[in-house]
Amino acid sequence: MPNLIKDKVVISDDWTVLRLTEGETPEGVAVPEGKIIVPLKVWQAQRAALQGRKELGVWFASDERPEELKDDLAPFQVIAVDFPKFADGRGYSIAYNLRARLGYTGELRAVGDVLRDQLFYMQRVGFNAFAVRADKDIHDALKGLTDFSEKYQTSWDEKNPLFRRAKRETVVTRD
Repeated sequence: MPNLIKDKVVISDDWTVLRLTEGETPEGVAVPEGKIIVPLKVWQAQRAALQGRKELGVWFASDERPEELKDDLAPFQVIAVDFPKFADGRGYSIAYNLRARLGYTGELRAVGDVLRDQLFYMQRVGFNAFAVRADKDIHDALKGLTDFSEKYQTSWDEKNPLFRRAKRETVVTRD
């Protein structure tokens, strides 16, 4: 079983991410039993058959919009966002919108080309779980969550900028 970083701890990942192979369609793919994370398109095509399942997650491709799921967030224990390559940052916006605008409070997982250098920033926009790329050391990647000691800008995890949080002493000058 692969490992996963969840809430800043390395754990075993007992969920399976379903990816369509060539020739499979969202309507026709068989969704196996167990803890499964299906593509958004599969959920949309098979919603009636899948909606009663308790151990079900959904994942977004980087070109999909979180608003497509706005009325269906409640049943999902896990929502994942796929990063097809390191340089594709659209997943950050998807995560932020799921948390800040749509109010999703469950596990939000980054999957795909997920590397240590991204983790600090991913957690800032709302991710709390990270499926680090298989060829990378997950324990080294875990350190990426604490690469910086202070956050300057606002985001999901910090609503006030640093200048509003820092206590400053008043300097009195005499003429």
